[in-house]
Amino acid sequence: MRTDVLHAVRLARVDLKLLGRNQTAMVNVLLLPLLMGWLFSNVAAGRQIEGVPGQLYVITGLPGLMLGFAVFVNMVNTFTARREELVLKRLRASQPSPAAILGGAMLGTLAVFALQVGLVVVWSMRWQGGGAPANLPLMLLGALLGIAIMGLLAAAFAGITPNAETAQVAVLPLLLVVMLGAPIIGPTTAMPAPLGLLAEVVPVTPVVEIMRTAYLGRDFVGSGGEPLGMAAQWVAALPAIGIALAWVGVSALLARWLFRWDPRRG
Repeated sequence: MRTDVLHAVRLARVDLKLLGRNQTAMVNVLLLPLLMGWLFSNVAAGRQIEGVPGQLYVITGLPGLMLGFAVFVNMVNTFTARREELVLKRLRASQPSPAAILGGAMLGTLAVFALQVGLVVVWSMRWQGGGAPANLPLMLLGALLGIAIMGLLAAAFAGITPNAETAQVAVLPLLLVVMLGAPIIGPTTAMPAPLGLLAEVVPVTPVVEIMRTAYLGRDFVGSGGEPLGMAAQWVAALPAIGIALAWVGVSALLARWLFRWDPRRG
């Protein structure tokens, strides 16, 4: 167990170094979600959404968008390229276990995601008057669930992606679902009834609801922004936590079924 953890940490450090050297990936993973969030927040300026200023509402939903870019897109590209270059095969043949290899990739993306969430907190406190997060433990739980869901889905999608060149196209369907279906710029209740029901079970939706509830100390899972105490925030988030855990299970099964260590042929 300890050996797997050490291997995962080493692989995460390598991933972060490689990301830092790839300027295109840095822009796509780090800056593009923030730029899109800035545009969305300007659209929501001057509005009230579920009891909070529109810009603050959008900003606290940005972790959902970041999960799409920093975790899902990044990891699909990474897994696909390394599989086709035989890197995954060589890693599996050496000492690290499969859990350490996948865990190392997720640990690296967790560091990137944590940096982005930190920037969102500074943005909110400095320019939007949002204050500090109300419930850091709940916010951390939401982040970990989001990393697990999107990381495992990335492993599954990488398994059905023929090569690194087509990876950019393969990620578009789920990325569009994340951008249009998750409650990043507005609540699911504002959507037409059928679409709203579907949006409730989009993989990123429960994560956004948990993290927004934890950040603002209000109920964004059920009652439309009602202020809550610390314990009540956990209770309110339980339905979203349940959906997120279900997605972790589904994503794990898909990853186990679809992920490939050897290059695809034909």
